[in-house]
Amino acid sequence: MWTYEKRLQYPVKIKTPNAALAKLIATQYGGPNGELGASLRYLSQRYTMPYPELKAILTDIGTEELAHLEMVSAIVYQLTRNLTPEQIKAAGYDAYFVDHTTGIYPVDASGTPFNAQGFAVAGDTLADLHEDLAAEQKARTTYDNILRYADDPDVRDAIKFLRQREVVHYQRFGEGLRIATDKMDEKNFYAFNPQFDRKTRK
Repeated sequence: MWTYEKRLQYPVKIKTPNAALAKLIATQYGGPNGELGASLRYLSQRYTMPYPELKAILTDIGTEELAHLEMVSAIVYQLTRNLTPEQIKAAGYDAYFVDHTTGIYPVDASGTPFNAQGFAVAGDTLADLHEDLAAEQKARTTYDNILRYADDPDVRDAIKFLRQREVVHYQRFGEGLRIATDKMDEKNFYAFNPQFDRKTRK
């Protein structure tokens, strides 16, 4: 259960619309490295995570990713509001506009809709944590790429905040992996797995 405050995690106040930039940033809403997939990944993985500390990390980060989803939505909305049909077409946003007007819909930068096959939930502590570490680096890389094309300081400010949070999440998952490894080492996990290596007696 969460307490919801009706404000963004970080303010988004974009003065100049730019549909072409919105098309790129939308990938962090519904793209392969975006915030929707991240929140679903972590909030799903927490159920089979065996250690309370790691459940807490997944819950915290999964919830924060929902706040990031909200921020990305606000950025895309503010970049596309009050545009004329001519401006939309000139920005290459017309194909999206035909299907969704300027509503927020989970797609990547090329217009491919969100697909849950883009993230993994293995139910295995190590596999899931390594998935999470890689996911945060891919999200950071996507924000890096967006910053290469964004010259609006209002947009860059919000994107840089989101990028920094991906770095923090990566660090927290690194801490989680160390916790898990220590606990597994105590059980001699890397030397053998008793569940599978037990010899069958006849």
